[in-house]
Amino acid sequence: MSIWWSLHLRREAASVPLARRLLLGAMETAGVDPDISFDLSLALSEACANAVEHGGTGGPGATSPGYRVTAFLDGERCRIEVTDSGPGFPVRQKRRTAPQNVLAHPTAPTCAESGRGLGLIAELSDHADFRNRPGRGAMVRFDKVLKWREDALLRAS
Repeated sequence: MSIWWSLHLRREAASVPLARRLLLGAMETAGVDPDISFDLSLALSEACANAVEHGGTGGPGATSPGYRVTAFLDGERCRIEVTDSGPGFPVRQKRRTAPQNVLAHPTAPTCAESGRGLGLIAELSDHADFRNRPGRGAMVRFDKVLKWREDALLRAS
């Protein structure tokens, strides 16, 4: 059995815990192991926070009305995608040394003062993909193999 849902959320701080609670509720109801649920919900919170903070159109005083979160629990895997209509990720630049407090991940875009959330997403998931969608914003997609509780309702067959 599969669960699929998609939300269109306003770029407001209150949308982040809403998305996280919806994911946690769906995974708890389905019977996903709580440790896996926690990792995915934390990664989702980071992706949503990035969309809220950086997902605007980039013009002075301009804002984008929202961003989209889509989640798939299908078989043994959960895939989550967060898209916005902002300016996208900065072009990757080479640096001689990386800041000590930033989790380094080869696929995460880099920024001088930010990007720690993207590294965290990569560390908490089995696979993470960070892409610019030319003229349409940024996309963060990540997935993780699921583990199920013994009493799981939707255990993969």
